[in-house]
Amino acid sequence: MKPMAAISSANYALLMIVITFLLSIAYGGNLYQDVDITWGDERGKIINNGQLLTLSLDRASGSGFQSHNQYLYAKIDMQIKLVPGNSAGTVTAYYLRSEGSSWDEIDFEFLGNLSGDPYIVHTNVYTQGKGDREQQFYLWFDPTADFHTYSFLWNSAHVVLYIDGRPIRELKNIESEGVPYPKKQPMRLYSSIWNADDWATRGGVVKTDWTKAPFTASFRNFKANGCVWSNNGSSCNSNSSNNAWLSQQLDFTNQKILKWVQKKYMIYNYCTDIKRFPQGLPLECTVRTKS
Repeated sequence: MKPMAAISSANYALLMIVITFLLSIAYGGNLYQDVDITWGDERGKIINNGQLLTLSLDRASGSGFQSHNQYLYAKIDMQIKLVPGNSAGTVTAYYLRSEGSSWDEIDFEFLGNLSGDPYIVHTNVYTQGKGDREQQFYLWFDPTADFHTYSFLWNSAHVVLYIDGRPIRELKNIESEGVPYPKKQPMRLYSSIWNADDWATRGGVVKTDWTKAPFTASFRNFKANGCVWSNNGSSCNSNSSNNAWLSQQLDFTNQKILKWVQKKYMIYNYCTDIKRFPQGLPLECTVRTKS
């Protein structure tokens, strides 16, 4: 019996193409099809046949990208590996934002650090151009050692921010109590890396060390289940099984996880900052406390 012939180089190459294609389907598609590099003069790059995106910052400029689509409600995941080593002074932003002067926005901002210090995750939610809803967290892992998944859930009931599937923040829709909620303006996903050494690290005490440049963050596995906004209309079909996220709530287990994360890792919460709001805490903080 003859031994099986070794696979030819041509067949091997074809096999690798097929495997890459199948992996792209399973793990978030091709970034060429999902996003555009929008600024940075080649500091932003899509590589590895569309499977990886990198954004870099040097003394001259940062860089950024945006999603092809706008959404009016969405569940969006992306894996990010943050700038390693001494990243003090840098900010890697990952956020949803609408257009115009009275915009809506949902933010993750990753504030750089000195080597060995923890990253701070700065979050905020804007409605009609007004933010001031900051919450900050440390992470329970090294976000520079590997990729981790950062997610937005935005539906008519609430906004939830997740890290590796764990909810870290929730903003409920309590319009009935007079609190504006982002529901009318379609938003696009953006990400950028930029220099903010006037405030990002220890309030601006620690400056960017440009001898460490370029500072590079990496992105992969973009996945969006969203109501794509086009021609002043939404693509969503309430009968679609892929739209379960439109009515997704936090079950009992996830409510416990949310409380655990906030108790153990939250380092700033605007809803407890009485000195900042001497005339009284924002209404959503009071309503949340009562509920």
